[in-house]
Amino acid sequence: MKTSEYKQSSMLRINGEETEVTFRMSDILLDVLRNHLGLTGSKPGCLNGDCGACTVIIDGIAQKSCLNLAVESVGKEIVTIEGLNSPIQGAFVDYFAFQCGYCTPGFIMNCHALLESKKNPSDEKITKWLESNICRCTSYLEIEKAVKSVINFSRDD
Repeated sequence: MKTSEYKQSSMLRINGEETEVTFRMSDILLDVLRNHLGLTGSKPGCLNGDCGACTVIIDGIAQKSCLNLAVESVGKEIVTIEGLNSPIQGAFVDYFAFQCGYCTPGFIMNCHALLESKKNPSDEKITKWLESNICRCTSYLEIEKAVKSVINFSRDD
């Protein structure tokens, strides 16, 4: 049996748009996003769910795209860093919450999901939430400052 016989064509809803894509049933969402659709913001890191560099939002929940089969995402709303419009993005720039930048898209997606689910998270909640992402350049304090700045800005409204 040829590899092409294991492929299927499906519609994925990514960043608000329906996109037809052909992939194997065993393809992970991360590979489909990067290799089939050119959405390279989600990064391959550990490929086992530990580092968070591949974080996307699926149906409103931050998830590691390396742990999701693409076929599991059919019929769901997927948001990647390329489709995100969130105040946390500007806060990362304002607070220099990155160094090399490799982990930044995953952190931004995770921080956005935190701020969507908890309007006023405690310091402990922020620290705990960020444990699901790894930054090898140690920008954690700046990332926490960026998150807190968005929370404080929201309070001022």
